[in-house]
Amino acid sequence: MSQPLRTIHKRPLDGWAMNFEETDEQTMIRELVRDFAESVLTPTALERDREQRPPIEEWAQFIEYGLHTCTIPEEYGGTPLDDISEAIIVEELSRVDPSFGVYYCVHVGLCSMTISLHGNDEQKAKYLPQLAADKVGAYSLSEAGAGTDAAAMVCKAKLSEDGTHYILNGEKMWVTNGSSADIYVLFAKDVDHPDYGVKKHGGTTAFIVEKSFEGFSVGKKEDKLGIRSSDTCTLVLEDCKVPVENMIKESGKGFPIAMNALDNSRIGIAAQALGIAQGSLEAAVRYAHEREAFGKPIAYHQTIGNYLADMATQTDAARLMVYRAAWAKEQHYHHGGPRHTKEASMAKLFAGDTAMWVAERAVQVLGGYGYTTDFPVERFFRDAKITQIYEGTQEVQRIVINRALGD
Repeated sequence: MSQPLRTIHKRPLDGWAMNFEETDEQTMIRELVRDFAESVLTPTALERDREQRPPIEEWAQFIEYGLHTCTIPEEYGGTPLDDISEAIIVEELSRVDPSFGVYYCVHVGLCSMTISLHGNDEQKAKYLPQLAADKVGAYSLSEAGAGTDAAAMVCKAKLSEDGTHYILNGEKMWVTNGSSADIYVLFAKDVDHPDYGVKKHGGTTAFIVEKSFEGFSVGKKEDKLGIRSSDTCTLVLEDCKVPVENMIKESGKGFPIAMNALDNSRIGIAAQALGIAQGSLEAAVRYAHEREAFGKPIAYHQTIGNYLADMATQTDAARLMVYRAAWAKEQHYHHGGPRHTKEASMAKLFAGDTAMWVAERAVQVLGGYGYTTDFPVERFFRDAKITQIYEGTQEVQRIVINRALGD
């Protein structure tokens, strides 16, 4: 005969480690970022979207809070935060301006954190204090024929004859913060590595590249459907001279660094998608309670009410998945837990689809007004699509998840 559930547990229910309540610090961070987003980002978001202007001035105000240093150790000028707090920051920024959300996400997750995790002491001492100050970070992996299939990159690196520099040649694409960044984590294949041309990702090497390096230039800026205030650019490398001391780890060791960075940044993009869904939901709820039809607010008509209920449920489910992935990331890096690859892909897959669906429903709730720039839902609708594409398409996320199921 089965025992009552309560008698099986070895600890009382209120002593469980599982806790869905935010810490006081997380609540404070949420309120701080929400206030910044609503007071600083909201007034300029539409104009910046129209002009495709990166949020340079807004970023200068934001870094005064020090939250852009959350992945940088204290000894290099950072103020480390837990990974759920980092997700909350991205979520709250993206609830108002997804372009700013990804600007922040790339700086802290793909650039600063990659150097923090994989850089040597000299690289950390040189670059992390700059990123903790006012320098902007970026990350460059993709190329024209190597997006989803990152190992197919053709950008080449060759050691100079005197052994002091690597000479990089090629073009990188889809670089977020491309024109506004100062420091880039960039990948190229070392043509002298024994695995180059033998293995698909053979010779892939990570470098820290400064905008001022000889032979480096920013190329075409993409004209995009959404996140138009995020500067997505091509980087042109024409005999770009990168000091050997700027190679991260060793020659040919770059591909695992790139994949590890994607595990981390997928949680950031999932948080961005969550913010888009939340912003869309709030706009729809607000409008539905103000707009009247047939003698009552449209929120009280069954069809619209059902839309809002489903939108809220999907958004809350996405939040749980994003925070769980952030928790798994925290456990991996700080408590010896397993790698968070599956959780990151699940969160990105579900939150990306949720952002797209909730934003589309929000446009429908607002009707004709939802199709105009008078309300933010048309921008959220355009911005949401990219969360199903970058950091690995939804199809790639399913491949990653399926592989993890067999481990």
